[in-house]
Amino acid sequence: MTSVKTVLISGAGVAGPTLAYWLARHGFRPTVVEQAQGLRSSGSPVDVRGPAVGVAEAMGIMPMLRAAATDVTALTFVDDNGRRVGGMRLGQTRGEVELPRFDLATILHEAAHEEAEYIFADSIATLAQDDAGVDVTFERAAPRRFDLVVGADGLHSRTRRLVFGDESRFVRHMGVWIATLSVDGLDLAPHEMLMHNAPGRALALHPNRGNPGAAFIFRGPWEPGFNHRDTAEHKRLLTAAYSGGGWRTPEILQRVSATDDLYFDSVSQVRLDRWSAGRVALLGDAASCVSLFGDGSTLAMVGAATLAESLAATPGNLAEALRRYEQTHRTLVAPKQRNVARAASLLVPATRIGITTRNVAARLLSLRGLRTDPSTRPTVPSPRFEESTQRSVVSADDDRAGGASGGQ
Repeated sequence: MTSVKTVLISGAGVAGPTLAYWLARHGFRPTVVEQAQGLRSSGSPVDVRGPAVGVAEAMGIMPMLRAAATDVTALTFVDDNGRRVGGMRLGQTRGEVELPRFDLATILHEAAHEEAEYIFADSIATLAQDDAGVDVTFERAAPRRFDLVVGADGLHSRTRRLVFGDESRFVRHMGVWIATLSVDGLDLAPHEMLMHNAPGRALALHPNRGNPGAAFIFRGPWEPGFNHRDTAEHKRLLTAAYSGGGWRTPEILQRVSATDDLYFDSVSQVRLDRWSAGRVALLGDAASCVSLFGDGSTLAMVGAATLAESLAATPGNLAEALRRYEQTHRTLVAPKQRNVARAASLLVPATRIGITTRNVAARLLSLRGLRTDPSTRPTVPSPRFEESTQRSVVSADDDRAGGASGGQ
């Protein structure tokens, strides 16, 4: 397979615009299709850290990311009465930022929109490929042919389903569920995230630059017949899981009942033997959804840059380019996928003894930090509760309006 020039990207989340930017810089002609009417995402915080910082710096967007950054520096655990019973300092290494997911998506879109074609309010209907290209039909637009199609459309990727098969073959429930929503008027300190635990469940409140949000994270088996688009069923499951909960749980559950913008999904991993089939490739959560610690956005940006670089290195040998992209990026993805159990044990201890042990350990860690030089005090990754990590920023090609992810 040779000659790649035109590339269709499904999904305008984090991975899609990043890939479009780098493809355009390398001389390709990218088109991004997104089912939603425009940019839309929750304000849930995500990270740009590690190698993604270098990607953002090369794109010239780090000043905008820093300007949009949140100021949360501590995670505090509270009991039923709101009394502080433990906590830890949250921190990034130099240059890394936490920011609302919508702001990240907007900044990435602004960086790419003049160099790429965007098609909103549409989605891929069918794909038919041969050795020379991919024939694509859309739900609304006229059919077109592309040299390569990239699915960057989240945990519930339509592109993956069309080419690789039903998601039940690749998506693995990790025994944890997550729900997020924006909640006005929480009156939170600007630098502190609060978390309340009961065995097997957690409620976290994040100030999020004046746009506070709540995250429910709880342990539970897979629900047969679960539909990620059924909001009424999501509210029922969430209310049942948190019935009788302490602290501010009743208050936040009332907000759940009233909201029309609830995100709810399984914490899942996507595992495929290969991330491409002929002239169709997968990127971000569609290929390798990861964990609870907000790595989805970081990996989406790095994966997009890696894919574009690989395509540019061997533009006349698509198979080699896709092989190199997958081989390189899997080295970053694999250790992140192994961290889900650690994340769950920290955020959602299964027993009261586990909660107490976690809180004591957090207090000891904080005391140790107070006795050391501030520059060497221990920190932990901040839990970002990324939606799919979980949801696609613009929501759409995962087949649920408004619902991936950190795209991812």
